[in-house]
Amino acid sequence: QVQLVESGGGLVQAGGSLTLSCAASLSIASISAMGWYRQAPGKQRELVGDIFRSGETNYGFTVEGRCTISRDNAKNTVYLQMNSLKPEDTAVYYCYADRYGLGSDFGSWGQGTQVTVSS
Repeated sequence: QVQLVESGGGLVQAGGSLTLSCAASLSIASISAMGWYRQAPGKQRELVGDIFRSGETNYGFTVEGRCTISRDNAKNTVYLQMNSLKPEDTAVYYCYADRYGLGSDFGSWGQGTQVTVSS
């Protein structure tokens, strides 16, 4: 089981930027996929994006073009850089790690970090 700790959330004005970090308890180099989901109050969990072992990335359509996921294998950390933030980006952001390619639902999850975008 991978332990994940997110950080970097906070309050930011619309149009601003924020970078979230997800630190893993073990080497991420061999993890099949890692990524981010978010959940706003009263809404379903939504994919923000994934980064795969190959380095390929995938983004949810609501954030595509405004977000970049990257990873630092030496630090066992995955990052989510968000630009041009909108109030509708307000949510709790969760990091996940899918070690074996079974899908995020079968992976490990962090505790979440709150992002609030003010208008």
